[in-house]
Amino acid sequence: MEADNDTGISEFLLLGLSEEPELQPIIFRFFLCMYLITVLGNLLIILAVSSDTHLHTPMYFFLATLSFADICFTSTTIPKMLWNIQTQSQVITYAGCLTQMYFFLIFGGWDDFLLTVMAYDRFVAICHPLHYTVIMNPRLCGLLVLVSWVISVLNSLLQSLMVLRLSFRTKVEIPHFFCEFNQVVGQACSDTFLNNMVMYFGIVLLGGAPLAGILYSYSKIVSSICRISSAQGKYKAFST
Repeated sequence: MEADNDTGISEFLLLGLSEEPELQPIIFRFFLCMYLITVLGNLLIILAVSSDTHLHTPMYFFLATLSFADICFTSTTIPKMLWNIQTQSQVITYAGCLTQMYFFLIFGGWDDFLLTVMAYDRFVAICHPLHYTVIMNPRLCGLLVLVSWVISVLNSLLQSLMVLRLSFRTKVEIPHFFCEFNQVVGQACSDTFLNNMVMYFGIVLLGGAPLAGILYSYSKIVSSICRISSAQGKYKAFST
């Protein structure tokens, strides 16, 4: 393996979902349709929120931001996959692979934090309705989105820089249709202990913390709703 090692590697091979030639057109059409539906659906949400003044509220602001993050998240991987199928090529450059991982981690982490922020918004709306407009003011909403973005960028930057210290063989095959972080690190020839530790820390930060926040918010929401005496009040709260 040492003889085959090359720190100046220039490209990876993405093996995709299947190497069967007859399945490639089916996979291409399926992912193209899903990608277009995802992009168009999220664009419609953004357009609706921005054009209707009645939707200029924290809930719809976060929803539009989440739609933008979803568009960027899927656009980091699917277009390259479709291009590779169309050109019958499995190649992605080393720089392209690092760039794809970097933005994939950014928008994936941003999605997680935005879902947590949206859960907190609903928690305030239902559990503290009289103070909702004071607490969820435009300044706080913008700050929550900004902090979520900064944390995601810093985590992605750290993870990506850690990959630069690794060395790879001259021919690296990734058993995926995009440069998934764990798969890329697993193909390295050098010691990956530090990378794995940083990766697990990132999983706890961007997975465990948002999940705990979401579960806490909705547990308090359900608890508050259950204390409402009237059935109409419960229905209104649940619909909110």
